Amino acid sequence: MTASSDINLESTDFDHERVVMATGSRSGVPIIVAVHSTVLGPALGGARLWSYGHWTDALTDALRLAEGMTLKNSAAGLDLGGGKAVVCLPVGTALTDEQKRDVMLDLGDVVESLGGSYITAEDVGTSAELMSVVATRTQHVVGLPPEEGGVGEPADATAAGVHASVLATLEALHGSRDLAGRHLVISGLGQVGGRLARSLTAGGATLSVADVNPARKELADELGATWVGVDDALVLEADLFIPCGLGGVLTSDVIANLNVKGVCGAANNQLAHPEQAAELAARGILWAPDFVVNAGGVIYLALATPGADAAAIEKRVERIGDTVSQVLRDAKKQSITTLDAALRLAGARLKA
Repeated sequence: MTASSDINLESTDFDHERVVMATGSRSGVPIIVAVHSTVLGPALGGARLWSYGHWTDALTDALRLAEGMTLKNSAAGLDLGGGKAVVCLPVGTALTDEQKRDVMLDLGDVVESLGGSYITAEDVGTSAELMSVVATRTQHVVGLPPEEGGVGEPADATAAGVHASVLATLEALHGSRDLAGRHLVISGLGQVGGRLARSLTAGGATLSVADVNPARKELADELGATWVGVDDALVLEADLFIPCGLGGVLTSDVIANLNVKGVCGAANNQLAHPEQAAELAARGILWAPDFVVNAGGVIYLALATPGADAAAIEKRVERIGDTVSQVLRDAKKQSITTLDAALRLAGARLKA
């Protein structure tokens, strides 16, 4: 179950254009696609394959993630709307390769039924290889393997954007982007968190890292990082807490016990509720809004077409750090939360 599952449907705003729920004809698995907005263009957002205690938890996740994609794509300056697909597995389910294939074929059928208003891609629990299965049922999919003419997974770009955002957040806190001597806590060493740990270590940062998967301690040992428990990572004294796992980690209880100067990470929907932005601010903890920070992947998927200028895309991703700096400055100047500042940035394009 995701950390966001404590948010019930009654507390979730619904202003989505369309939500499709279907039971896969091959897999028998519930599939949800939420299209939040196509104001700026077709909705782009990944497909998440995860276990949930109840289908309503998966629906809540899809609604929130789709809205987050609208904000992310707008703030990133992309002509794309926001959507998300969630494949809801019962807790404890382990799919065989054949079952995964059936699920992806079913997902492709649901995506195709939306007629191009939603474009899917890999996300938590899926991959470029699985997207190639989806592509046998619909053309509205990106991030296919390079050997199939696609651009591959966007994790490198996502991690690069988060790295640039970490530097911007440190500069706002300390007046310098120098990583040397900075203690950073990363929770989640998956595709993005692992890459980020490598780049931050190379930059001179001192890392404490955590993950629910004990096998990822090998990366901690390789990098000379301190391995800690997932709960312990939430209370360590450090410059930054960097959440790179699932969403909803910043609850009121967690915020009350954080011992860091700032939070900046790759996880989507880090706030359990929007009100947590004010709680962070009240504690003097600088939060870099997630939908600005983690936009590197969608920028890459939107721009990395065959023959595209790779250097130009890399620079576009690096400029996420500049956007984060703008949001942090605007929040301070206007005496508002960083969430409100980021929402105003994203909302300006949507309203226009």
